[in-house]
Amino acid sequence: MSTGNPRRAAQAIDALRHGWPIRLAGPDGVLTLLNPETGFESGNTVAPRLLISAARAATLKLANQREAAVPDAPVLIRAAEPFTLPLARALADPSQDLAHPLAGPFVAEPMMAGEAAKAAMTLARLAGLLPCFLVDPAPAEGAVDCDVADLTAFQDPHRLTIQTRANLPTAAAEACEIVAFRAPDDLREHVALIVGEQRTDRTPLVRLHSECLTGDVLTSLKCDCGPQLDAALHAMADESAKGGYGVLLYLRQEGRGIGLINKLRAYRLQDQGFDTVDANNRLGLPTEARDFPVAARMLELMGIPAIRLMTNNPAKVDALEAVGVTVAERVPHQLPANPHNARYLDTKRDRTGHIL
Repeated sequence: MSTGNPRRAAQAIDALRHGWPIRLAGPDGVLTLLNPETGFESGNTVAPRLLISAARAATLKLANQREAAVPDAPVLIRAAEPFTLPLARALADPSQDLAHPLAGPFVAEPMMAGEAAKAAMTLARLAGLLPCFLVDPAPAEGAVDCDVADLTAFQDPHRLTIQTRANLPTAAAEACEIVAFRAPDDLREHVALIVGEQRTDRTPLVRLHSECLTGDVLTSLKCDCGPQLDAALHAMADESAKGGYGVLLYLRQEGRGIGLINKLRAYRLQDQGFDTVDANNRLGLPTEARDFPVAARMLELMGIPAIRLMTNNPAKVDALEAVGVTVAERVPHQLPANPHNARYLDTKRDRTGHIL
């Protein structure tokens, strides 16, 4: 069995971003795919079939709710006429449904190359694109080859290494050190901020914080990410003043791992009345797509075997313990709501198990 080449997966992700086709092989077949979001209008680009998510298929009345329980599962569909790029783009983005009512009929077909189809959904998410593909597009010259095993190798957290570290005084605490991590062929650069002096006789206060441009930088009121980040750093500064230390893991996983553009698409769906979970799922994206093994690897590289985790999410504790991190204590991290994020926080409590 092939061990996989992570570089080929990186090339496939890059090809999708550039609008080039990929040829994705799995143990049960091969698919030639083009993501319509970035695909170039090369003559009359058409395809006989479209690969979409189960959640999107449910919207098109092509899958029942049980089948759509895994919203990012792949579904293969056909129409009366071949799919063009404009039609595929309209079908891919549910946030455009009110402006572009969909015309059928569409019919679901038996899935071919199921493992490759599942991997395609993941590749689209890693590329920051909607999970939708023209299948066997014409033309498809120069398709970039990739294997399911290549994607598995690309996602191996052990490829992550420390690249550099430096002192970084912050507004919360002057005695801080920043540690930068990167894996070969992966554009994401994760960082850790060690607040205070790292000591082997103390269990650090740790916060996993996924990147949120809108909340961390633009001070969005739609989420609580910015205030959570600020409060975590000040709590770690207090811990340092008492002889302990804190560690902020800042993970480049915008929108819980779905990417900035898709997160903003979910915001548009929220404006139409969907909550944050339904908005993600309607896009064909998972509710939770963060890479917790990466966080575990960062802690391992820094020599931190056990942590006191700042979180209101018991599932985050379970996810870290499942990949070998000892969570000695869950430390509540609760902040007041505002009129713009109250529904978001209620959804986290009611639908994703947060303790608020």
